[in-house]
Amino acid sequence: MKMRSALFVPATRVDRIPKALASGADIVIVDLEDAVEQDAKQSARDALQAFAVANPGQQFLLRVNDARSRWFNDDIAMCAKLTNIAGVMLPKAESESQIKAAGMAGKPVYPIIESAMGIMRMPELCQAPGVARLSFGALDLALDLNMDRDSEGAQQLLAAVRPQLVIQSRAAGIDAPLDGVFPDIADTDGLRQSVALAKGMGFAGALCIHPAQLAVIHAVFEPTAQEKDWARRVLDEHEKSGRAAFKLDGQMVDMPGIEKARRILQFHP
Repeated sequence: MKMRSALFVPATRVDRIPKALASGADIVIVDLEDAVEQDAKQSARDALQAFAVANPGQQFLLRVNDARSRWFNDDIAMCAKLTNIAGVMLPKAESESQIKAAGMAGKPVYPIIESAMGIMRMPELCQAPGVARLSFGALDLALDLNMDRDSEGAQQLLAAVRPQLVIQSRAAGIDAPLDGVFPDIADTDGLRQSVALAKGMGFAGALCIHPAQLAVIHAVFEPTAQEKDWARRVLDEHEKSGRAAFKLDGQMVDMPGIEKARRILQFHP
């Protein structure tokens, strides 16, 4: 599934869900965790349930509260009940048992890697039944590891962790991961650099917190018209000649190049 962008919307603002769904984001994530104060969890859940019943055709993911919280079981029960919820985004994922508990909703699980324990147990998390795709929670990881978030050291550590999500996802045969949110909505250049780094590492897309970020994210993760044209010509030549290696535009193309062309058109027709 193409998922260049995943846009968060607070569960306390169900009036924003239709706007988010119409924003062009590949998927919308309604957030019951960080965006909802503790004393508003139940009212937010009630409002979301009312919205879902009134709008049965609307599909979105739900970020539930983490598995150790007192709100988790009620969140999962609601996920199981509402057909609108296409998947469970599980924050602070750290064990297969937590994945199994989230999977009780009968929906795909999207773990967020945002702690030292989550990093250490990533192979276990990726291979747990029901897991669809990882996401990177860089901001929470910075807190867990007591980083100076904007320092060069923090950026180096985060850059070292990101490839692990890509490698472990590929090894487990699940979809490529999503990078974490870029918190400065006004910093377009910074966002572009951040998501370009993630794309170069093999991430499929990025989480985001504002519709204004979508255009930049899509521009980075969507192959250019020239790249799609190259992919079509590669596959046409491979089909026509039947060869596993040939020359195109002055360069040799072999099986890795042919597979790359297939993936470009599979996810971005």
